[in-house]
Amino acid sequence: MPGITLEEAKRKLKIWLDAEDKVATGQSYRIGNRQIQRADLPEIRKQINYWRKEIGRLEGGRRRVRRAVPRDW
Repeated sequence: MPGITLEEAKRKLKIWLDAEDKVATGQSYRIGNRQIQRADLPEIRKQINYWRKEIGRLEGGRRRVRRAVPRDW
């Protein structure tokens, strides 16, 4: 996501972690004649993984360094 800040990414992660908690306590509920259905758990976990990776990237997570040795064949 272009232009997202570390703080925004952390906020998004918290939202998805809260959603996971809510789904764990009840996938759906009814108020009067209206029923509310929460997002499914696999989608929530996918988003949690995405935002964790994004936070790692923004914090300057692991960097790969590769070394090559030229050889004459």
